Formats: sequence, structure tokens, C-alpha cells
Amino acid sequence: MQANSPSLTTSPNRVMLWSALLAVYILWGSTYLFIHFMTEQMPPLYMASMRYIVAGTLLYSYARLTGMPQATPVEWRSAGIVGVMLLTISNGLLTLGIQYIPTGMAALLGGMLPVFLLSLNWFSFGRQRPSNAALMGLLLGVVGVFFLIKPDRLQPVGGAQANLIGSALVIAGNFSWAIGTLLTPRLTLPSGPLSSGIQMLVGGLVLLLISLCLEPVTPLSIFQAPPKALGSMLYLVVFGSIIGFSAYSWLARNAPPQLLSTYAFVNPVVAMLLGSLLAGELFSTQSLIGALIILAGVVLITVGKK
Repeated sequence: MQANSPSLTTSPNRVMLWSALLAVYILWGSTYLFIHFMTEQMPPLYMASMRYIVAGTLLYSYARLTGMPQATPVEWRSAGIVGVMLLTISNGLLTLGIQYIPTGMAALLGGMLPVFLLSLNWFSFGRQRPSNAALMGLLLGVVGVFFLIKPDRLQPVGGAQANLIGSALVIAGNFSWAIGTLLTPRLTLPSGPLSSGIQMLVGGLVLLLISLCLEPVTPLSIFQAPPKALGSMLYLVVFGSIIGFSAYSWLARNAPPQLLSTYAFVNPVVAMLLGSLLAGELFSTQSLIGALIILAGVVLITVGKK
């Protein structure tokens, strides 16, 4: 743990801490399926950008109307950097990856986030060597990913090539998310919903620019979206972005990184259950073995830190 990481016995308030964790645990586990529903008949990057622009506008407006002071140029720049890392790059790649692999598999690959947090904090940000148990967890995580994405016996959406493309996109997104998470407590950010709103606005607008260059859309293509896509986007705006992301942003500033990473235990379970029940997603025995190995590695990483 970093020397300036908060202590659970002092701050933040334990009720607020666990309320935020539960929001991230449950709500974000459901977002994988709703991203799939949102992008079934609409360009993925465009719909992801609309999600964050709408959510960011609502959060930013709420913050300003309730009397929060305007962010300084430094705070805008810092929040914009975090927004690009977490939303433009990471969530953009996740949204693309779900076009190739089942949502449950994407959530399981999201379980690799603690591996990236541990590695980056060791070699770059914190310069702290993890414990032997955490290193064993790192190794298990890598082995689990091999079993999960090994193409010969898995059942991805579009075959072995799609499996590898989708997995690579999600893993790259996780790496960007880890960098953004570790940067958050080191930057000067505005407080509360103002910070989340700016992150979503900047991340969503940059993502929209990329979408306009790469996808057959215009800024008004949202009016052509079918009801299922619009309903899914509304769910993601309210529960995934406004509530879930705000809770995550608060935790990134106030909770130790290893505690924050525990949501990787719960999200895959929620995503796999919903994917199986509502989207008919199938998982081979090999992929389930890989999932268990990954989760075992994540547990070792989290509980094995010094």
C-alpha cells in the first residue's frame, strides 16, 4: 500500500466506503450486458460517446446548479486526462471488444485489472515490490488468461480470430484503466460530481470525434437508434455512469488500490449470470477453468499485499 493511502479505520467513512463498493460491485457487473444490447444495432464507439456525453452533461449541470465552484484550468486538464484514460481509451476498447467476445468473458478479463495495478505500482508509480503471495497471484492471472482465450476449444462469438481480437482489446483497455486509476489520486481534481461530470464530458467528446472519423455516423445518429439501444443507453447513463462511475471515482481518491480492485471478484459473476440468462452466452469447460484461475490470482494479489 502506498504511504499516502487512506486507512479503513480513519477515513473515509465506512458506511460511505462500502456503499460505494456495493454500487461498483453490482451495477458495473450488469453494464457488460447492457453495452452489448446498446451496440447490437448501432456503432459501438458512437453509442459509448453518447452515453458519456449525456451522463457528463447531467452530472456537470447538477454540480454547478447546486453551488459547486467552477473548476480551475488545472482541474479541467487533470479531469480530462483521467476521462480520456478511463472512458475514451479503456471503455472505448471494452465496447469494441464486446463485439467479438461474450460479455461474461469480457468481465472475466476485467479481473486482470489488479494484475496491472500491482505491476504498474511496482515498476512505475509506487516502486514497491509486492509480496510473494501477490506475485503468485500475478502468475496465476497470466495462466488463467491463457486458458480463457486459448482459441482451440473456446466458443467465442465469431471464432478463434474474433476471440483473440476481442480479448486483446479488453486487456488493452484494462491497462489504460489501471493507469488512469493510479493517476487519479496524484492529480488535482475538482470534488464530487463535478469531477465525474468533467471526466465524462471530455472522455465522451473525444470518443465522439474518434467515432465520427471511423464509423458511418453523424452527431444526430442517436435519433436513428432502436428502442432497445436507447433503453440500454439510458440504463448505462443512470446506473453505469452517474451512480457507478461516480462511486468508482470517489473510491479511486479515497480507498486503497487493493481494496478498490476487489470489484473484479464480483463483476464477472454478475456478468456471466446475466449473459447466460438473458443473452444465451455459452462457456466451455476450459474457459470456466481459466476464469477460476484468474479469480484465484486476483484473490492472492488482493489479500497478499504487504
